Amino acid sequence: MLNEPSWLENIGDRGVRTLADAEGYIKNNIWAAYRTCGFGLYAVELKPIPMPIGLCGLVQRDFLSSPDLGFALLPDYVGHGYATEAARAVIAYAHATLRIAQLYAIVQPGNERSVSLLGRLGFKRTTSAVAAEPGIELFQLRA
Repeated sequence: MLNEPSWLENIGDRGVRTLADAEGYIKNNIWAAYRTCGFGLYAVELKPIPMPIGLCGLVQRDFLSSPDLGFALLPDYVGHGYATEAARAVIAYAHATLRIAQLYAIVQPGNERSVSLLGRLGFKRTTSAVAAEPGIELFQLRA
């Protein structure tokens, strides 16, 4: 998934080219977030057949005071409502269980599909913290 054109365009190249790269990425990025923050990215699976189709979860970035919602799906599963369902579950978990009152989301300019999803979820564009990361659009959701 990390080498899909949509990931590379909207999230960025993570340098994962081999199985060893993938194992390192999972250990040093995904699992590390759970150790340091207590949350991270979760696998998005289809219920009938437990098959991963993407990721959705929370990322704590150095330049944001609260975590941001991140999501990505394999191309065959985009546009079927899976990202909306997963994001709503993560938001509910963040508010009710983790007691996180405010969430952010960052989007590359031009990623209208993600902007539309964030709007449906109740996120609003904001300008706070954008100076720390030029070239991104920042959205905010308050509980």
